[in-house]
Amino acid sequence: MLSKMQLKYIQSLGQKKSRDEEGLFIAEGPKIVDEFLIHSTGAIKQVYALKNWIDENKGKIGNTELYEIDETELGRVSQLKTPNQVFAVVKKFESNASADLKNKITLALDTIQDPGNMGTIIRIADWFGIRNIICSKDSADIYNPKVVQATMGSIARVNIVYTDLQKWLSENKSTGIYATAVSGKPVNAIGKLKEGIIIVGNESKGVHDEILAAANEKISIPRIGNAESLNAAVATGIILSHIC
Repeated sequence: MLSKMQLKYIQSLGQKKSRDEEGLFIAEGPKIVDEFLIHSTGAIKQVYALKNWIDENKGKIGNTELYEIDETELGRVSQLKTPNQVFAVVKKFESNASADLKNKITLALDTIQDPGNMGTIIRIADWFGIRNIICSKDSADIYNPKVVQATMGSIARVNIVYTDLQKWLSENKSTGIYATAVSGKPVNAIGKLKEGIIIVGNESKGVHDEILAAANEKISIPRIGNAESLNAAVATGIILSHIC
């Protein structure tokens, strides 16, 4: 049974301020917790779960702190509409701002603010083997519960850095920089890239002018039908499928 102090502490991690102060975040649901137990066991500080989940997964837990809770307690701390068996308190991952970009495709995200888009983009990057994502400082917090949920565990495998994006691009201009833009060259005419930085812009405003100016090439997704736009995550998936 959770104490009032434990309950308050766990609930506080739903807020960015507390996550930043504690260096912790919440990962929720069997699929995501299982990903962390397999790939990042050392990052997990505590696991809270229903008895049936514990009975089925006790062998994976090792020395991690484990607490049995009931469905009422799970419902009080869950960030999901339908609470799902287990959640973990996880240590934030160290990010490497000076990661080697040579012979790699790197994503640069300019003010991606929707948590669902952010999480899905991280998952897509992981699918295509992209190991570095550089985010503008005003992009969504990757440790927001909705972002973590949308990554489905990929957050543990991708190096994600928040920085002054304009400055970072100027420091890496020797690498080919491609920015998404309505007036850009069709991405299917670009071909496969050995290395490069792909800039994806804000959901409604696109890539900011000062960021766009850093690009060597503007790229676009040809429209065949009548849809007005694509969301940032869908656009990212289409672009990476052509260049990776």
